[in-house]
Amino acid sequence: MSLSIDRIRKNFGEFRAVDDVSFEVQPGRMFGFLGTNGAGKTTTMRMVLDIIRPDSGQITLDGRSNQEIPRNEFGYLPEERGLYPKMKVEEQLLFLAQLYGADKHAAKRSLDQWFKRLEIEENRDKQVDQLSKGNQQKIQFLAAVLHDPRVLVLDEPFSGLDPVNAVQMKDAFQDMRDQGKIVIFSTHQLDQAQEMCEDVAIIHRGKMEITGDVQSVRESGGQKILRLGVAGDSELDWLSSHPDAQIRHRRREYVEMQIPDESVAERILQDALQRRAQVTLYEVTVPSLNDIFLSEVQGAGDSMSDIEQNQATAREEVLA
Repeated sequence: MSLSIDRIRKNFGEFRAVDDVSFEVQPGRMFGFLGTNGAGKTTTMRMVLDIIRPDSGQITLDGRSNQEIPRNEFGYLPEERGLYPKMKVEEQLLFLAQLYGADKHAAKRSLDQWFKRLEIEENRDKQVDQLSKGNQQKIQFLAAVLHDPRVLVLDEPFSGLDPVNAVQMKDAFQDMRDQGKIVIFSTHQLDQAQEMCEDVAIIHRGKMEITGDVQSVRESGGQKILRLGVAGDSELDWLSSHPDAQIRHRRREYVEMQIPDESVAERILQDALQRRAQVTLYEVTVPSLNDIFLSEVQGAGDSMSDIEQNQATAREEVLA
């Protein structure tokens, strides 16, 4: 089973929100869908769910069009709240699960387990609008998974969560992945995507910039990151004029620089030792997902005002 998105396009009036986007999501592998506001993430997810349909291209699950797949095969955690604010939590979740065809007694047993796991048992008989933002997000998640879907689509799932709740939710997402479900989520939090995901895609202005497993995406820029630290009064100012090193950050403990390959790192290390520096840190790694993301987005030459204008245009077309 795999979810395949093949060359989909979507226009709202004259504005093209998604332009020739393709990627594939495998079961048992967390997939991160990354992009700025207005990049086309939510539009793509809604097409995956068949809430809206692409103007061209196709979306398939196990080779079948998503338009033919029963709705209860999908679970959706939207960025916006989609709950009844005055309805009690347990009553609402059981109602929604049964709308998806779940057996009430099985859903009740599963709900009891989730309440305990997410430490929200005391909210069982409360109205949704009486809960904190973080607990509302947990309830929204339960609404997405209680009917046991095969595909889980999460749009900015860490929104409104404090660090403790974020860890609980992260564990829940990884549990879904380990059960062999297809899990795709969008996020602005690149550090979490790098930690959690096996595969990612970066979309910008509706176009796919890069997709693949996390390590290959991080290596795609063809650059390395060197962190070099020295003890005592040793200085690293000479690095600022090194022809093959671009200093990115100066920390108290080390200097971080971008280099073309490991041979340059070795030369820099030898230079430091020849200057009698006491090396305390020597680390060579690949750029982070955040580095790659910024490189791809900034490489497109767009300012934040451009991105915000695209987002506003898309919203106006949808509401028209």
